[in-house]
Amino acid sequence: MTASFARLSSIALAAGFACALAAPASAQTLTRKDLSLDGALAIATQAIATCKANGYAVSVTVVGRNGEVLVQLRGDGTGPHTMENSLKKAYTARTFRIASGEMEKRLKDNPALGQAFLTNFTTGQGALPIKIGEEVVAAVGASGAPGGQRDEVCVKAGIDKIADQLK
Repeated sequence: MTASFARLSSIALAAGFACALAAPASAQTLTRKDLSLDGALAIATQAIATCKANGYAVSVTVVGRNGEVLVQLRGDGTGPHTMENSLKKAYTARTFRIASGEMEKRLKDNPALGQAFLTNFTTGQGALPIKIGEEVVAAVGASGAPGGQRDEVCVKAGIDKIADQLK
């Protein structure tokens, strides 16, 4: 009986040790900041207002950390393609954490760039990443102004609208 007890104790001890090795040392949680719906709406609204004040009808898309649409607004009198283009611009800026127009240079420098085959990818100028501190948490893109540089001016105005909250 003593040998059986010792054997069972050894098995239980070995099983406990194996479980301890398999389990993580301690559970950890992530703390992160994200762009709120109110912030995304303020950015999009300001971007449209800025372009409208300059005589341009645009659509604006704000995407979140994972490229998901947070806000998408179609400006009055915009073309049917502007919603899709603003999404692609914003998605590109978020994915690569750079202004969407920078992708044109990257593609010229490397025509075999694999990213060119991603869904929702574009080299069109008109989107900027949105940072909280130094971390890119979202992006905003506009489409409809004559030339992507004008779209970019509008999205920059949108970001600037809530810049004090992006710290």
